[in-house]
Amino acid sequence: MIYEFYYHGGDTSGYYAEANRVYEIFGNNFSEGWQLMTTSVGDTSAATLKYGGRFTWFTHAPTEDYVVRLCVVLALLSFSTYSVMALMFAAMSFSGMWVMYMTFIKIRPQLYKQFATAVLFIPSVFFWGSGVMKDSLCIGALGWVFYCFYRGAIEKKNILRSTIIGFLAATPIIATKVYILLAFLPPALLWVFNENSARISNKGLRMVAKPFLLAIGGGLAFFAATNLTAGDARFDVEEIGERSKITADYLYATSIAQEGSAYNIGQLDGSIGSMVKISPQAIVVTLFRPFLWEARNPIMLLSALEALFYLFFTARVLYRTGVAKSFGIIGTTPILTLCFVFSLIFAASVGISSSNFGTLVRYKIPLLPFYMCGLLITEDIGRLVRARRPA
Repeated sequence: MIYEFYYHGGDTSGYYAEANRVYEIFGNNFSEGWQLMTTSVGDTSAATLKYGGRFTWFTHAPTEDYVVRLCVVLALLSFSTYSVMALMFAAMSFSGMWVMYMTFIKIRPQLYKQFATAVLFIPSVFFWGSGVMKDSLCIGALGWVFYCFYRGAIEKKNILRSTIIGFLAATPIIATKVYILLAFLPPALLWVFNENSARISNKGLRMVAKPFLLAIGGGLAFFAATNLTAGDARFDVEEIGERSKITADYLYATSIAQEGSAYNIGQLDGSIGSMVKISPQAIVVTLFRPFLWEARNPIMLLSALEALFYLFFTARVLYRTGVAKSFGIIGTTPILTLCFVFSLIFAASVGISSSNFGTLVRYKIPLLPFYMCGLLITEDIGRLVRARRPA
């Protein structure tokens, strides 16, 4: 309803409209519909040449094409009923969020109520992560990847099954928003090696083994990241600075032209160095903005209220636990290293490339459960440390 009556259209409307066109082609000529579905982006098959002009994304844009094809499959199962397709997307998203929630419970069982709020009930996450959109697929898939890392690499149970499920879950992320994996893999591998090195009982052996484990983890992370982006001009390491500049400039100009919610955190010149320079501002804008006085419309006001809560809760944890003690807890607790390193890397990347609060509120939802769960665990460990102090 918000997309239809407030925004007067958007991505979710576009995905449904294009999927419905393919559905109609299936109804008129099944073989042509099947030919369209089995051609890849850029192919010039007879069906593509015949119908290609009717599409903006399908067989034209790789990341959107993936979502449209999935929508076509769901349309064939639901007689192209939007509400049923939306429920199917929501179910896929929820399945990943549920296993993410269950994983955090296994790590810190006493916080099961707080984790429910952090994973399942953050308003922007369950709104932007439940419709017919890429975001729903990606956040659900990220939950499964996180679960498989914990199940296979930390608990070392059902390793083969966890590996297979993890690779399958990573597929929609690679196809639509590979940068999520680029931000998640390095801290996830660091988490795995920190957990396993902490289990080495001999202190001397642990100190000797840890640098090697970290080196292996870093090497695997670099290998995975570079291979994920191989041949993709959008995320090639040498081009990522320039691509971020182009995206940020485009979104900023668009939002200014539409009297939208633009923000400016500094000048990008297309280099990695300029990205690093404005990363602190990008992290702040992602986690804690828009401020209340920056709200220009009802949707922005809701985002501002949510961002104010993140700022308040972060300040409360740092105040109660202590800044130095908080950083000490994070540095010595592997799951917190994952939560905060991923959150900060991801916050910096989306904050730099968005330049628009309207898109940022959607882009940042994968980090929010990890960030909030990280704060909850830090606060709980700090409370236990204070309780053990002698009176």
